[in-house]
Amino acid sequence: MSASSGAFDANRADFTVGVIGAGAMGQGIVQVSLQGGMNVVLFDAKDGSAAAGREQVIKRLERLVEKGKLTADAVAAMADKVSVAGSLADFSGCHTVVEAIFENLEVKQQVFSELENHVSDNCLLTSNTSSLPIGSIARVCKKPERVAGFHFFNPVPLMRLVEVIRGPGTEEWVMDGLCALGERMGRTPVKVKDAPGFLVNFGGRAFTTEGLAVVHEGVATPAQVDAVMRDCGHFRMGPFQLMDLTGIDVNYPVSQIVHQQYSYDPRLRTVPLHKALYDAGRFGRKTGIGHFRYDEKGQEIDTPSPDHETTAAPAVQVYCAGPASELSDLLAGVSLDETDDGSSPIVAALFGEDCSTFASRMGIDHRRLVAIDVTGDTSKRVTIMSAPGASTEALNAVSAALQKNGRKVTAIADSAGFIGQRIRGMVGNLGCEMAQIQIADPDSIDLAMKLGLNYPLGPLEIIADLGVERAFAIMAAMHAVSGDDRYRPSVWLRRRAQLGLDIKTPN
Repeated sequence: MSASSGAFDANRADFTVGVIGAGAMGQGIVQVSLQGGMNVVLFDAKDGSAAAGREQVIKRLERLVEKGKLTADAVAAMADKVSVAGSLADFSGCHTVVEAIFENLEVKQQVFSELENHVSDNCLLTSNTSSLPIGSIARVCKKPERVAGFHFFNPVPLMRLVEVIRGPGTEEWVMDGLCALGERMGRTPVKVKDAPGFLVNFGGRAFTTEGLAVVHEGVATPAQVDAVMRDCGHFRMGPFQLMDLTGIDVNYPVSQIVHQQYSYDPRLRTVPLHKALYDAGRFGRKTGIGHFRYDEKGQEIDTPSPDHETTAAPAVQVYCAGPASELSDLLAGVSLDETDDGSSPIVAALFGEDCSTFASRMGIDHRRLVAIDVTGDTSKRVTIMSAPGASTEALNAVSAALQKNGRKVTAIADSAGFIGQRIRGMVGNLGCEMAQIQIADPDSIDLAMKLGLNYPLGPLEIIADLGVERAFAIMAAMHAVSGDDRYRPSVWLRRRAQLGLDIKTPN
């Protein structure tokens, strides 16, 4: 017989959290538990590790005293609340246990099986796993209904998000109890379905893999991609900076696992460059070289400029192949003609198309065509592109006009969706797919991605920022131009665009 929500009170004064694993994640969970006023029991199978982990936590709390964020008395009280366990039998008084050991399913199953011999029926058993299905862990338990995922992010004290993951048998009182516990720890809990990568590790694939695809196709350099996503997309880091920070040795295997576990969905596919860096041991900052080179302090060195420089005279007259309203601000001071004089540059704001497709469809001279990305923030940087065989004179004249109006310019090879539309569209489209397959509700998806990955907007908020109908048009055009199912629009996005609905409208 299952317990009820009334039997579990995350706010009781004597609440005790058991933590298994005294590594970086385990220590972080201990710290936020103590700062939430709870008792903690810490265990690690390696002799001396739990005691050493406890000391590290106390030292970090003492540094908060030095910074004026805690008092010495508060830290002394916290130190009295954390004890070191000699075995799992010492978890008998715990109300919740959080397992935070290495990612090995068999070992985790052994731990959970033994835990059930020592804890009460109402004690919640949770795993901090980032990749293993909660259902696989719970299958060995006598009471799988009280087993759930409790996935924190590193460093735990700084990262506010915790994913509360519902296994196939997890009961609602357990989910509610863990959400309350997460809040007491000072975290922001988000309920998530048990699925490969859960929410954040699944949703985060689009940003990096689409950046890699852009470079793989010879469209742009890593520095150009990063500059566009920072300046125009407001991401704190571009995808290549991010991969180098987390480490190719981390993000490449995760990309492979998620791709495989989602039946090799093309949306999640990475590129050979990713594997090549992994195989070569070029992991990023930790090895001094990844997509970029780094000095001993971890600072980028010898990074090429993402800016297109030209000494050409700015264009004073162009033929605008499309509505001039999209381009009038960017090309202020330039005459935007409605008829083609046969010699001036041709400019167009494209959405999901490349120059080659647009020129062919419109019957215009591809050699004089310069496409401009008007999506995102264009106040600092603008992305332009041209077709194969295009005139460098036309490109440079348009670039000079944009620079004259105070923008940096990134000039790329022909690409369906430029850089920003491709990456933001893929992030948003994958967010729509997460909503469609019910990984979490739309608001939770946006919140988790912002908290877990520091995105400026959640995936569905990106779609709203682009405009639902325009976002669908971008994805549909990229799908048509490339012929690659990687770009197929999620049915969640398609239906809301077709019906003129808000992107968060529920099914």
